[in-house]
Amino acid sequence: MTTAAHSPRFGVGVGVLGLGAMGLPMAGHLLSAHGTLHLTGRRPERAADLVSAGATWHQTPRELAAASDAVLVMLPDLPELEAVLGGEDGLLAGTGELLIMVGSTVSPTGLRELADRLAAETDGRVRVIDSPVSGGEDGAKAGTLSIMLGGPDDDVATAASILRACGRPVHLGPLGAGEVAKACNQMIVSSTILALGEASVLAERSGIDLGVLWDLLGGGYAGSNLLESRREKLVSGDDSPSGVAKYMVKDLTFAADVASATGTNPVLLPTLRAAFDELVDAGLGDRDIAVTRRFVADR
Repeated sequence: MTTAAHSPRFGVGVGVLGLGAMGLPMAGHLLSAHGTLHLTGRRPERAADLVSAGATWHQTPRELAAASDAVLVMLPDLPELEAVLGGEDGLLAGTGELLIMVGSTVSPTGLRELADRLAAETDGRVRVIDSPVSGGEDGAKAGTLSIMLGGPDDDVATAASILRACGRPVHLGPLGAGEVAKACNQMIVSSTILALGEASVLAERSGIDLGVLWDLLGGGYAGSNLLESRREKLVSGDDSPSGVAKYMVKDLTFAADVASATGTNPVLLPTLRAAFDELVDAGLGDRDIAVTRRFVADR
């Protein structure tokens, strides 16, 4: 495991595809660090401030690729990436050489298959590395994300020099290693937020002030970045979305795939998957992950 220590490569044309809750603030940091940035997405109005600050908006992924040497993709999953790759306006139509940095949480196996296919279809011109992130919307805005990189050394070094503007990039191993690390991360996050939700309900029904409780427990072994970021939501019951809960179903499925591939028989993972399946089936999937408090209270 190596921590990237490269300075930004200002000669590399950088693009971002996907300007959602994570992609938009990351794009802002990239623009500040690199001085220029290329953008596209479904909602051009989201990029208005970035364009005013010097970024260039492109109407299609093809135009974005033609102007970029490396593109950070912040889309929900591989099917959404596949949808912007092909066709006359796709990423593959507008490029000579291109490094695609997949910042989403996706299947490690699916990512490797995609990388192999693109390398074969383009004679190696299009390369893929995985760069999923952790830290949530707060970390994206602050530029303090943990960035988990997987892929060949040279390509990862290029990605790290670009993405360090958004946080701390670490090279964890070959292609897919970043996605395995993100699956491990999501197992910890899902188990922690479920425990926080259950504990909140138990404490409240026992007459304990939740604000006092979490201030106290946050200074001990129960403290975590997740508790700090979700404390007010757990206390108030406000689960308006930031990091939506339904994506945990996808992420935990990838974790289960990794467990199967490595011959691991996990204890918590099946329970976590069942819990978040139930949560989504209860109509709570579009709420913030702090909805675990409401989910447990309603069971």
